Amino acid sequence: MSTNQMSHKKGLYALSPLMVFVIIYLGVSLIAGDFYKIPLTVAFMIASIFAIAISGGLPLSKRIEHFSKGASTSNLILMLWIFVLAGAFAHSAKTMGSIDATVNLTLSFLPGNMILAGLFIASCFISLSIGTSVGTIVALTPIAAGLATSTGASLALLSAVVVGGSFFGDNLSFISDTTIVATSTQQCRLSDKFRVNLFIALPSALLILVLYIFMGSTIQSPTDIPDVEYVKVTPYVIVLIVAIMGMNVMAVLAIGLLLTGIIGIWCGAYDVFGWFEAMGTGITNMGELIIITMMAGGLLEIIRVNGGIDYLISLLTAHVNSKRGAELSIAGLVSLVNVCTANNTVAILTVGGISKTIGDRFGLDNRKCASILDTFSCCIQGLLPYGAQVLMAAGLAKINPIEIIPFLYYPMTLGVVALMAILLRYPKRYS
Repeated sequence: MSTNQMSHKKGLYALSPLMVFVIIYLGVSLIAGDFYKIPLTVAFMIASIFAIAISGGLPLSKRIEHFSKGASTSNLILMLWIFVLAGAFAHSAKTMGSIDATVNLTLSFLPGNMILAGLFIASCFISLSIGTSVGTIVALTPIAAGLATSTGASLALLSAVVVGGSFFGDNLSFISDTTIVATSTQQCRLSDKFRVNLFIALPSALLILVLYIFMGSTIQSPTDIPDVEYVKVTPYVIVLIVAIMGMNVMAVLAIGLLLTGIIGIWCGAYDVFGWFEAMGTGITNMGELIIITMMAGGLLEIIRVNGGIDYLISLLTAHVNSKRGAELSIAGLVSLVNVCTANNTVAILTVGGISKTIGDRFGLDNRKCASILDTFSCCIQGLLPYGAQVLMAAGLAKINPIEIIPFLYYPMTLGVVALMAILLRYPKRYS
């Protein structure tokens, strides 16, 4: 067997845990015709056990250590803390009546046929202002869920509108971590990358906005809207304001949580112990999401240690011989690594260095390279049923993540437009 054949076999072997997960979860669900037949936690558990079992050449304790390291990185733990605070805030706000009050306020301002478009615009604006898709989803998904109940619209559709809009800002915002990492690794200015990105993201968003206006025409707004209890909307308003000001998402959630306690007790929605109970229930509701996130982190660390991600990188760059091919390889690299890491920032960090090397070798514009990295990572991240954003939206809306995926029109459109930009060498001045 040649060295290349051995390397190919080793690479596929390293990636096999991911294949096991896909076969178990997606395959079994499709055969059964029901995505509730096998829980995500069980699929990840089986794939994780398989990953540890096949990592030969190391003692079992060392393999478990690698898995545990991946399940407890600083970025992942920070994400878990956000999940905990988000769960506590979301359920406390819901218990005190904030969602109903916000829905009533929204319905009183928006005609029925503008609910989808209005929710999408709000998601785009907030995510662009605060630079985080997760923060946008935390703030707006409960409102989307309430709108779905009030209007009879699809809960999965409205949740997908929020998720899609959240990636508009994640991709473009000056304070987004993906933007910062992409421009840093490609050595270009934030403003220059923003201009390139705008040629891709803005047409995508406008197309989806028109689609939502047409789709929203079938949604009938309720005629009997209760009086708005404005004080109960305050936690969401304050959360949005301080988030737009650039405050850390954990600090934002902590402030929102404190406000739900003060206002909820003052309004008589609950006493102190009722507030504690609401917070506890919200945190418990995030339990499955937290377990999935940790197991995914451990699984992907085992894949990395075994050389799976390095194999993907070498495979995609083996036959590059043109500028178009170089840009496609960068897009493919960040997309595949994003599938493996389920974290768009980590994906950009992982392939940023090699992308710069490819760009320099083929004379690519650094600004276009940064845009490709950020755009494709956001597109893929927005379509992953096990990505933090979709999991967060599904957890807050209390639906299966797979239900949201078919309605994620913006990430799909963004990916198509970004791919066409590479194939058609658009925009010309950066290509």
